[in-house]
Amino acid sequence: MSEANRGVWGVVPPQGARGRKRVCFLLKVRADRLEEYKRRHQAVWPDMRDALRDSGWHNYSLFLREDGLLVGYLETDDFEAARAAMARTEVNTRWQAEMAPFFEDLDGRPDQGMALLPEVFHLD
Repeated sequence: MSEANRGVWGVVPPQGARGRKRVCFLLKVRADRLEEYKRRHQAVWPDMRDALRDSGWHNYSLFLREDGLLVGYLETDDFEAARAAMARTEVNTRWQAEMAPFFEDLDGRPDQGMALLPEVFHLD
């Protein structure tokens, strides 16, 4: 990602369900990998799903535009703690290694290169 779009992991202050913080991020999927990226996410490993839940990732969704713009959304009680918990799992290490080649302009692992977006409006 360009320096202007590069985010830093952090907690987004607005609150979601049950007081959880809402987090939204961007990544860019390579045009030549879009279909495979979608297929992989239709069959996310059960142990990866479990690790996300156990680490505090809730209401997690990914949205993919035709040009490869990927928007992710999740809710968590403590984003830094949830991110750190995932980083300690073996399944996340494997998943990130497999997913890294799918992304453009990424230095390092996808879970470390997300551009976080500030929330500017919310309606319950």
